[in-house]
Amino acid sequence: MKKIKKENQILIMLAFFSISVGLWGNFRQLWLQDNKFSVTNISNILSIGTLISVIIIGLIGKYIKLDKIKNMLVIVLLVKVINVFLLYFLNMTGYTELIKLSIIIDIVTEYIVITSIYPLITTIIKTGTIYSKRRLTEYLFRDVGILFGGMLIGKNIAKIFINYNSCLFISNIFLIFSLFMLLMIKVNDYKNNDEYKEISLSYIFKDKVLVLYLIYTLIGTIAMSTALGLKMLTLTNYFKLSDSAATNYLLIVGLLADIFGIIVLKYLTPKNDYLTITIKFGIRFIGYVLAFISNNIIITLIAITWSIFISTSYENICEGVYINRLDNKYQLSFSNICHIIRFLGESIGILLCGMMYEKGLRYMFGLSALFMIFQIGIAYYMIYLRKNMQNDECLIIGDETKWK
Repeated sequence: MKKIKKENQILIMLAFFSISVGLWGNFRQLWLQDNKFSVTNISNILSIGTLISVIIIGLIGKYIKLDKIKNMLVIVLLVKVINVFLLYFLNMTGYTELIKLSIIIDIVTEYIVITSIYPLITTIIKTGTIYSKRRLTEYLFRDVGILFGGMLIGKNIAKIFINYNSCLFISNIFLIFSLFMLLMIKVNDYKNNDEYKEISLSYIFKDKVLVLYLIYTLIGTIAMSTALGLKMLTLTNYFKLSDSAATNYLLIVGLLADIFGIIVLKYLTPKNDYLTITIKFGIRFIGYVLAFISNNIIITLIAITWSIFISTSYENICEGVYINRLDNKYQLSFSNICHIIRFLGESIGILLCGMMYEKGLRYMFGLSALFMIFQIGIAYYMIYLRKNMQNDECLIIGDETKWK
């Protein structure tokens, strides 16, 4: 039997984890609503949980080295498994503060795991393709989890009615599989502390493109979360879809997005990076503006659909090319910084989403479109800088060759 490559073992572990996230995360907002939390309260809890994740991930990036990262992940997954069991038994108990704390722990542990996967993979292999594979694995199997949820929710199986809490319990089974898979993975010992170093702010600020990428990531995540941070509540309350119909909608669009992302990676990535950005973000921006101006439910649904559909495409151009500018020794540290920025943006975006949700559906997309103006502008400028740097490098190489 052919031995599974280490990077693929990690991807399998991520697949189990992502199924769990898709199955439970898809219903988490509705589970909280069933437990008598208002939309504003739900938005605040999710935002606080994400913000705390930012702080903890920052500490992990500073103090946890690669030779300890697997052990750290084992502990985090174990805590998450126990916490999910606690959430299961807290359902409909009315213990509001305990539920809030447990949801926050659930969010924090989820983000720690997601943050730590790619740096672990890069100790084995580092390419734009593996970066996209890691993202596509997360997206694809998260949608598999959503599929399970859509198939199960509201059904009677063996005389057991499957509700949100049942999906929470089932999601924990996949978490346990993920934990077992992680325990089976043998990670190399990294005794050379010089091989992986903490990146300094001065090092980042020397590279204008990296600084802009961090700003782009923050603004882009705020824009996305402002519009879609409360998807299930939006679909069930504003669009009047049932939980099953909303799940099936997200599933179908998500799976189509995964398939399209794979096709794009292999065959449909334009040679012109400006065109790539326009396809991914320009069309989304136009959809959001039309949703705001028209205040039409159909146009808004089309805008949401395109936004989700295109979300997994062109990661190698929009993100991978910037992540891979760094030397391997700075990969873990910078990856943590990127995730911190992204989660900070998500925290702000979800908070804004909750505020706009109370004002009306159109305002969620109008505010998101405002942020997207800056996101797209920075994306274009980064491409311009990269192209100029590449041209300068070619000129230097040409001059050196001529001199020799």
